[in-house]
Amino acid sequence: MRRRSWPAALLLLALAKPVGADESLASELVAAAPSADPKVLSLAARAADCARRQGLLDGFHHLAVIDYSLPSTKPRLWVFDVERGRLVFEELVAHGRNTGEKLAERFSNVEGSKMSSLGLFQATETYHGSNGYSLRLRGLDAGFNDNALSRAIVMHGAPYVSEAIAARLGRLGRSWGCPAVRQEVARVVIDTLKGGALLFAYYPDSKWLKESPLLTCGSGSPSRIAANAPPPAPRG
Repeated sequence: MRRRSWPAALLLLALAKPVGADESLASELVAAAPSADPKVLSLAARAADCARRQGLLDGFHHLAVIDYSLPSTKPRLWVFDVERGRLVFEELVAHGRNTGEKLAERFSNVEGSKMSSLGLFQATETYHGSNGYSLRLRGLDAGFNDNALSRAIVMHGAPYVSEAIAARLGRLGRSWGCPAVRQEVARVVIDTLKGGALLFAYYPDSKWLKESPLLTCGSGSPSRIAANAPPPAPRG
């Protein structure tokens, strides 16, 4: 896939600024995943650095990025080893049933919406549930995904995520809001992310881009995080 480049004006602006932690990470991500949109990777790096500076996490070794602006038939999940500056997975990932068909269009933080949520999550512990080996996600983006634990938004494997399903239906199957991946890679992806890795879910949603506390770092109140209450039984 052809690598997408920054618009010239944005590139000049970036070069003119001192390189911060987020910009250094963004550069590493772009180099490691040329098929991903560099603007999306830059936003992921910004959100991760903001969460770190606000004390929402101690640190992280892996960062997963989902670009929901891409159709579900395309690989749109990238998992990076940020310590080594390398890409470790590039995978298909499903979105929520009420988020859209082939293309994602709608997102929610509301219980029962069966929609995906946007923003930065932190991977916590694993468990075995109705969808097999699964990974709980704690939403760090106040107002946009901080109900993830209570909604049981988790990463898990699913039979409706595969190239064969995409070819037959023209889209992947859909979850109840969870970022479901291929069953063949679910365990290794989950084991890579468990215990503190970050997951950044992107879509060009104007409200989220304008109001996310982790994309407007320093311009508003510190982000809130979801309470660490025991989550309910997992769903799709």
